[in-house]
Amino acid sequence: MNDLARDSTLDPSTPAVAGTQAFGKFMRVLQIVADAPEPPNVAALMRATGYPRPTVHRIVAALVAERMLEEDPATHLLRMGPRLIQLASRSWGRSDLRLAAVDALRRLRDATGETVHLAVPNGRHMTFIEKLESPAAVRMSSRIGTNVQLHVTAVGKAWLAALPEAERAAVLADLPLPRMTEHTLTDPAALAAELAQVRAQGWACDREEHESGIHCFGAAVCGSDGRPLGAISVSTLVFRQKDNPQQAYVQPLLQACAEVARRIAEVPALAQGA
Repeated sequence: MNDLARDSTLDPSTPAVAGTQAFGKFMRVLQIVADAPEPPNVAALMRATGYPRPTVHRIVAALVAERMLEEDPATHLLRMGPRLIQLASRSWGRSDLRLAAVDALRRLRDATGETVHLAVPNGRHMTFIEKLESPAAVRMSSRIGTNVQLHVTAVGKAWLAALPEAERAAVLADLPLPRMTEHTLTDPAALAAELAQVRAQGWACDREEHESGIHCFGAAVCGSDGRPLGAISVSTLVFRQKDNPQQAYVQPLLQACAEVARRIAEVPALAQGA
């Protein structure tokens, strides 16, 4: 299975509900378009989904008619449509976790001079729900709404490490470990050992495991019951990483996570780990 299909397929652990097969196909096509590094066409969607051409054409036509997708009339390449982006922006704007974190994220970005992300778990992935860009000239290619793998990202490892032991073991038992770069941990034992270290120290590191040339430092944001609600990361380019990462990135990151934890304790739904 190619990377596009592998990263975009809906979580197979999601329980089936009668009558949702057609809806699931629509959602799978939307997810593939959203996750594609470049706008795909119908042929690319056929390869990624395995659906026949008439089915893909029918789904695309319906999504374009509802403004969920846009199709370039000249190239027939597909991208997210204005209606879907509008709905998503309303969801992000009303997210209790995002609202609780936005001030701390801004201070973290200003203190480190680097790009910061807020991510929440989404099946076998983490999804970015907020991103504040570094003021530096070279920036990250990530965007709000991007799904990233658990085992290769600082936010994913931080979230995994903060889970109760039994839940973490259940997730890891059937978690795919695709190789993203030469530095990716693909051995389950090695990943488990790193997560134990992350749990002990309270923060995680992505050492060019997700994308070459980028180091990320991440820590979990927990509710009042100790359960991880999401994670925050600081991302820097290897060539400009400061000499003392612990002082330059980790300490401000942990301060930001503690500040967000205090804020979310004031929101009843989040305080219960919802």
